[in-house]
Amino acid sequence: MPDMSASASLAMTHLVSFAAEVDEDKVTPGVLGFIVFAVMALAVWGLMKSMNKQMGRIQFKETSDSEEAPSAATGSAQKQ
Repeated sequence: MPDMSASASLAMTHLVSFAAEVDEDKVTPGVLGFIVFAVMALAVWGLMKSMNKQMGRIQFKETSDSEEAPSAATGSAQKQ
């Protein structure tokens, strides 16, 4: 079994040198910001998909306004 401490220390030296190159005045969201954004985007997509499915199931029936509309529509069609 190889010694993992040597490869871990080598990785740390590369990370430390990379961290020294990063501009201290520049603020970036990083990987965590991307993960949070991606999770929120997936949640919104799922909610929109669910909402569209629920809206498609609605059976809408108008009340007294729909009863008066056909008689008014036929009366206006006869006048023309």
